[in-house]
Amino acid sequence: MSVTLADVAARAGVSAATVSRVLNGNYPVAGTTRARVLRAVEELEYVVNGPASALAAASSDLVGVLVNDIADPFFGIMAGAVQAQLGPGGDGDAGPGPRMAIVCNTGGSRERELTYLTLLQRQRAAAVVLTGGAVEDEEHTAALSARLRRLAAAGARVVLCGRPPLPEPGPVTLTFDNRGGARRLTEHLLGLGHRVIGYLAGPAARTTTRHRLEGHRAALAAAGLAGGHERLIVHGAYDRAAGYDGAIALLDREPGLTAVIAANDTVALGVCAAFRDRGLRVPEDVSVAGFDDLPFAADITPSLTTVRVPLQEAGAHAGRLALGHDKAPADGVITCPTTLVPRFSTAPPPEKA
Repeated sequence: MSVTLADVAARAGVSAATVSRVLNGNYPVAGTTRARVLRAVEELEYVVNGPASALAAASSDLVGVLVNDIADPFFGIMAGAVQAQLGPGGDGDAGPGPRMAIVCNTGGSRERELTYLTLLQRQRAAAVVLTGGAVEDEEHTAALSARLRRLAAAGARVVLCGRPPLPEPGPVTLTFDNRGGARRLTEHLLGLGHRVIGYLAGPAARTTTRHRLEGHRAALAAAGLAGGHERLIVHGAYDRAAGYDGAIALLDREPGLTAVIAANDTVALGVCAAFRDRGLRVPEDVSVAGFDDLPFAADITPSLTTVRVPLQEAGAHAGRLALGHDKAPADGVITCPTTLVPRFSTAPPPEKA
């Protein structure tokens, strides 16, 4: 028996008219009431305009692209590359016609990510591309998997780009070799002679953070240095402010610090600024390395040693997969390699007097 508007209203404790207003978005509704209605919709798996089977054979020209932060070049590059495949002049011209990309900015919110997926299903999205690392939380992963299954059942192609595969077989996945890249970056600093290396990691709950940290730890362990470096790991956001604050914390914790690896290139900018304010030169006094190889990394002074993540290529591939123009491998997983890019922000540690 299909779920009705009245069922949703009863679950949310509101009138059917209020549910209709929330779903149509044509009348102001209090935020708490709106959240209650949307939660009821998701719990009951209510689909607008009839049963899900009626929508399975129909889809719009819309492709949803979910990003954590559109202002972050990491996500902007991938979203732009996906969109380039969908619009006029892209590979979309070779199929049924150009498609329209809708970029959904989640702000890293688990709830917002799930809500966008529900909204995209209601809009009969032809495809959905989720970018960036995933939150490591079993309850959220289960809820995410359920949303993606419903999208696929309704006829949408689902692609994960820059995320690890889901625990159970699911959408085609383009994942980045974050472990290998981080290990090579730490080995680069060890090869220059550094032995006191700080690490500014991203948010602890993110898969990208864990994988890069695992690569860093593996390099230290292979060099026999694993034991004393846990105190030189500081978690923070993937932004410049976290880099600045983290660098100051590391200097206060270990005055003999000779190198810092940042969670990404934007964090590395904050690290360099903190060192300048402390009267330290990069790389003469302390080396700094980033991750991602964002466009500015080659242009700052000194140019930033980093690990290149193929964001443009992965985004374009994800767009073609979303259109059905590229064939997915049998296991559904594509691993995109990362590349060490040594530049002038890293050098041998200063000689002790």
